[in-house]
Amino acid sequence: MRRTDKAITDRQQIDAIIRGSLVCRLAVVEAGQPYLVPLSFGYDGAAFYFHTAPEGRKIAAFLAGGEVCFECERNVEVRRDPQNACRWSMDYESVIGYGTIAELTTDEEKRHALNLIMRQYSEADWHFDTAAMSKTRAWKLTITSMNGKQSKPKIV
Repeated sequence: MRRTDKAITDRQQIDAIIRGSLVCRLAVVEAGQPYLVPLSFGYDGAAFYFHTAPEGRKIAAFLAGGEVCFECERNVEVRRDPQNACRWSMDYESVIGYGTIAELTTDEEKRHALNLIMRQYSEADWHFDTAAMSKTRAWKLTITSMNGKQSKPKIV
């Protein structure tokens, strides 16, 4: 990371950023082209969990395997300067990382993933009936590396 003064190395702070995010952006290569998709997600500290429809553009890339890149952010705000456009900036906390993605195929794995996704946005465990699960695909992104970064106003 070029700006080491913005680096976040504390794992608890990185986890807090992820848990405070609403969207995980996932970048894959599909047919030789980069493809970025925002997803709802679950997180257990070692992996992300996603759900998809039975088919779609990103699924071919998921099934092709290989590394994927992810990004989460929170506390994003524009910092304005009414006198000087060159002093505008952005406050944020973000996490960017890499991992490998694999499909979860058993009902037990899918239920676990779907509950982790729901816990990202609620505090409850949910019941998922077999009919609904048969129409849903679930995925696990095992994290291989990640880094945090932040930009906050300077205290004068």
